[in-house]
Amino acid sequence: QVQLVESGGGLVQAGGSLRLSCAASGRTASRNAMGWFRQAPGKEREFVAAISWSGSGTYYADSVKGRFTISRDNAKNTVYLQMNSLKPEDTDVYYCTLTYTGASSWLPRTDSQIEHWGQGTQVTVAS
Repeated sequence: QVQLVESGGGLVQAGGSLRLSCAASGRTASRNAMGWFRQAPGKEREFVAAISWSGSGTYYADSVKGRFTISRDNAKNTVYLQMNSLKPEDTDVYYCTLTYTGASSWLPRTDSQIEHWGQGTQVTVAS
C-alpha cells in the first residue's frame, strides 16, 4: 500500500514560480518511477513530467519543457516539481504518481501505466 500526498500548490501571477512536493508513505522502498499529471475541469488527465528510480532519467511534456523541472529524493520518498515561468494555461489540479518497476531507468508515459495517484493540489496562474 502506498499513499501519495501533494503540497505546494497555490495562486501565482503569470511568470511566477511554484514548487510542488509529493511525499510517499507505505511501500516505498522498492524501485519505482514517479511523476506528475495534471487535469482541468471537464478535461482528461495530461502527462506533465516523470522521473526514473535512479533520478537520472526525466521526461517532460512539450508544453512544460524548459520551464518545469522534476527531481526526487529517494531517502525522503519525495518527488518535486519546480515550475517556473508559469502561464495561465498551467492552471490545473496537479497529481503525483508512482509506479513500481524493475528498471532503474524506466519512465511512465501514460496514465494506464500509473499504479498510485495522489489526491491532487490546485495550481492557479493569474494573468
